[in-house]
Amino acid sequence: MPDFDKPPWSNVLLFLRQEVVPVLIIVIAAVIALRLARIFVHGIVKTLLDREATEGTAQELTAVELKKRMDTLDGLVSTTLQFFIVAISGLMILGELGLDIGPAIAGLGIVGIAVGFGAQSLVRDYLNGSLILIENQFAKGDVIRIAGVSGTVEDFTLRRTTLRDLDGVVHTVPNGEIHVASNLTRVWSRINVDVTVAYGTDIDAAIAVVDTVGREMAGDPVWKRRVLEAPRVERVAALAEHGVTLKILGTVRAADQWSAAGDFRRRLLTAFKDHGIEMPGSQQVVLTRDAGGDLQPDLAPDEADLAADTD
Repeated sequence: MPDFDKPPWSNVLLFLRQEVVPVLIIVIAAVIALRLARIFVHGIVKTLLDREATEGTAQELTAVELKKRMDTLDGLVSTTLQFFIVAISGLMILGELGLDIGPAIAGLGIVGIAVGFGAQSLVRDYLNGSLILIENQFAKGDVIRIAGVSGTVEDFTLRRTTLRDLDGVVHTVPNGEIHVASNLTRVWSRINVDVTVAYGTDIDAAIAVVDTVGREMAGDPVWKRRVLEAPRVERVAALAEHGVTLKILGTVRAADQWSAAGDFRRRLLTAFKDHGIEMPGSQQVVLTRDAGGDLQPDLAPDEADLAADTD
């Protein structure tokens, strides 16, 4: 049996005790820290998303979408945390092996500062993208307005959001540039229409026509499941220069707001024509020159008829 109190076994035992065992302890601690970091991050992300799914704006997301968002955030935060754990563990191992890690730490500090200044916009993009995911500000398929552009979200990553506007132009917006995100297709939206009728119109009759059109549209089989609240006159909004403005409001499914408002206007024009309700138009005075070169105003149709009757 070897005598561990005498060389070379005593030297081997001393090497194991002073060099190998501390390094082994650091490696085991790092592995445990990596596992705990993954579990800790997953728990935090799951708690945040579960709360948003039950109380916040993420209630309409499917389980698949929630799982996808959780995996994305898990991957980002876990990878970042694990990188720092591995870096710190590596420096500790080098120190245990007797290497001077002072210059390495100083060099990493300088590199970190340089990268921090150079990549601060990139870090801001990822952090803002993470908040967008957690708070469910928007998702693929939503129509949104961000950073001065609007369109349908075609793609979204933690770094940038891709929109396609009504003209088909694709806009790529870094998430760090998103300060206000306006989601135009979140659950429900308004039909918000201002209609001006001419002075002298029976306002009560005009309101009745508008409300009837709104009820008929809400009862139409095409719109029955898409109109949540029939359009109706909310109030007399203004006494304008050319007529009385009526404020018309209704509620529809968010994705149908534009087509619903367009169809409502079409129905309203037909109803106003059938009931003889006049919508005022702008008036123009056109000056023409007669044979002698003098300017003469053209008479509007009603004025021309009046002049003919007088003659």
